[in-house]
Amino acid sequence: MEGGKRIAVLTSGGDSPGMNAAVRAVVRTTIAKGGEAFGVERGYEGLLESSFRPLGLGDVGGILDRGGTFLGTSRSERFSTPEGVEDACRILKGSRMDGLVVIGGDGSYRGAQELCDCGFSAVGIPGTIDNDIAGTDTAIGFDTALNTICDATSKVRDTASSHERTFVIEVMGRRCGALALYAGLAAGADCILVPEYPYSLKDVCATVEQGMRRGKKHTIVIVAEGAAHAFGLAKDLSDLCGHSVKTMVLGHIQRGGAPSAFDRVTASRMGARAVDELMAGRSGVAMGLRRSDIVAYPLAEAYTENHQLKAELYELARVLAL
Repeated sequence: MEGGKRIAVLTSGGDSPGMNAAVRAVVRTTIAKGGEAFGVERGYEGLLESSFRPLGLGDVGGILDRGGTFLGTSRSERFSTPEGVEDACRILKGSRMDGLVVIGGDGSYRGAQELCDCGFSAVGIPGTIDNDIAGTDTAIGFDTALNTICDATSKVRDTASSHERTFVIEVMGRRCGALALYAGLAAGADCILVPEYPYSLKDVCATVEQGMRRGKKHTIVIVAEGAAHAFGLAKDLSDLCGHSVKTMVLGHIQRGGAPSAFDRVTASRMGARAVDELMAGRSGVAMGLRRSDIVAYPLAEAYTENHQLKAELYELARVLAL
């Protein structure tokens, strides 16, 4: 694929800070290379409704520091069927599009691969705060979400220390505990619970009691939603430890806010590289960050392989929490 081509971009699944920066990079790189850029509104559902929107340089001005996605996003049941994929492929070709950039998580990547299998050129950019995409060191939005969790944890620690209380803070991560692990390490949590590593309530209670014996005025437990739910865990700990345990569920606040400088730069680099891949005639690849380099690797690897937490980080967090 050479210059002068028409490239569409969509954001799909859960939003993440930095998606707008990636869209901006896709649009401006496409135009710089002599092509035309189009935004697809509301993800794959919008694609099935032919919701294409021409995007010029000015259309993506002022969005670099905005959270969420100005294109909108959704989860499409229609697209999850073979008929839906065929319809989407037909619509893309009928609209004279030459390539599609999909920004999202593993479900969005599966959709991009299905479009490739249907005969249309598509590439993926990882946009998910869970950071559960294999093959890349980080996904767009992960760093911003970490900063949000760390800030909230610091505020909770202030009141926990004042009242000498134990708090359970629940963060996102159904299958991957990256947010909990990295946030717990960065925020100095006393205990981190993730779905990848088994734990016992007795060990958690022992950690709480050990801190109390050495005069610590607070205990912070950060738990990934896939490991336990905060309210149930707090009740069990209260019963076992013999004192009231408070809870905080951060929920969707983790998704919002202006993207960090790191997420903006990473999103910009990935967006530009995605266009380069399509312009060069390559399809079915995902963008990744590996040791500070932007790389392209097979799209299927991103969702068929499991993202692995680093065991040494988990051990480090346990040691530093003593």
